[in-house]
Amino acid sequence: MLGPDGLVVDVHDGGGDGPVVLLLHGVGLSHRPYRRLAAHLAPDARVVALDLPGFGATPKPWRSVPVEEYAGLVGQVLDLLGIASCVAVGHSMGAQFALELALQRADLVSHVVLVGPVTDSAHPTALRQTLVLARDSMLEPLPTNAVVFTDYVRTGPRWYFTEVAAMLAYPTHERIVGLAAPLLVLRGSNDPIATEEWCSRLIAAAHGGTLRTVPGHRHVVVHTAPGEVAREILAHARTSEAAAS
Repeated sequence: MLGPDGLVVDVHDGGGDGPVVLLLHGVGLSHRPYRRLAAHLAPDARVVALDLPGFGATPKPWRSVPVEEYAGLVGQVLDLLGIASCVAVGHSMGAQFALELALQRADLVSHVVLVGPVTDSAHPTALRQTLVLARDSMLEPLPTNAVVFTDYVRTGPRWYFTEVAAMLAYPTHERIVGLAAPLLVLRGSNDPIATEEWCSRLIAAAHGGTLRTVPGHRHVVVHTAPGEVAREILAHARTSEAAAS
């Protein structure tokens, strides 16, 4: 329990050796869509996945929690775990958490990976976001939708739309200008939410970074292509380390 409101964060720590890879989920979701990815990362990294307040099995706060506060909570969790450095990986709204964490706590974040980042100004309202997400979901594989929709049901519409509003309020394109950590933006080639044009704009705003595309996959690429995503994450971290040395 963290902060004056006693917000609860569930920690799923795989232990093990290697760099810490922190997995931050999207709106309405939990650590569950990351399970396949975590299994692919585990031989080479210590994987830590969080269920943030209001998501997964954690109690829902009585008020909206902005992205900046979520990032602050993540930093507190890392401090409590004794983690001094991590590769921050965020999917969908989790990309906002990862970015903001890197801005608030540059001491903790060695590399940033934004997977299917939001929010494209082409979808500026909750209705537009929900419609494009629904369109994507219709074409995701059934096992992926089973995980995603189970999480959505647990989250419930009230908290989902409360935090969609927080997601839309966060200026990803403006905030990324201040990012210092090496950046990888990763998307599925058929992702209608994180389009190639939007992701390219993020790279340009960040004054550098790498954009990778996983062919044939959609928004929940962390679940549908875990092996490819794991390889990209680990290669990004290693390349950046080599460049810095």
